[in-house]
Amino acid sequence: MANTAFTKPLTPTPLLAAVVGSKPISRPDTLKKVWDYIKASKETKKDPSDGRKYSTTDKNLVALLGSNFTMFQIAAIVSKNLK
Repeated sequence: MANTAFTKPLTPTPLLAAVVGSKPISRPDTLKKVWDYIKASKETKKDPSDGRKYSTTDKNLVALLGSNFTMFQIAAIVSKNLK
């Protein structure tokens, strides 16, 4: 696999590092880890009337994504938190 800008390892900000760890990581791997964290969090709930919306009280997710977020916001927020 070519080391393109998309797969290049980047350093997460402290907010993102609380969810995915502090080691350099590619965007796709970061998104996978964020989704794994969301799914594993017992404090995060999917809106039953709209499956694209989530609410959480998980302190790490609230700091990164806010207490209410949609699945479409995650990629943009993650990109802003990778340097």
